Amino acid sequence: MNDDNDLRDDRVQAEATTPRSDAEWRAKLTPEQYRVTREKGTERPFSGAYWDHTADGTYRCVCCGEPLFESSTKFDAGCGWPSFDRPIGKSRVAEHTDLSHGMRRTEVVCAKCQAHLGHVFEDGPTDTGLRYCMNSASLDFEPKKS
Repeated sequence: MNDDNDLRDDRVQAEATTPRSDAEWRAKLTPEQYRVTREKGTERPFSGAYWDHTADGTYRCVCCGEPLFESSTKFDAGCGWPSFDRPIGKSRVAEHTDLSHGMRRTEVVCAKCQAHLGHVFEDGPTDTGLRYCMNSASLDFEPKKS
């Protein structure tokens, strides 16, 4: 028998596999979420909801609900954006070369719905050596159940 979480995950899976039109994304997301996730924008540092967020739980894609990062992998990078040393699983995110703004960076997107999340850098302080620098506007937080 499915519990509520299984049912919710099934709904998220069905939603994520159904392509949305631009109008549907605009109706679902706030203007800032749309700008960041669908137009590859970046929020101002120290302005997003999660840059200094410390609660235990899971950070999900704001567009499709895919679980992306656990709070146990979050750290303060001092950059003003939520930073993690690893995703829940490498299959949850996809990475693409980003040559915009005269730089060479690695863009991180949700593997399920292609929402722009942020960038990954090789300057992290943990054993992974990685810093997944994400936009708060691309994330939704699900608190850990007690």
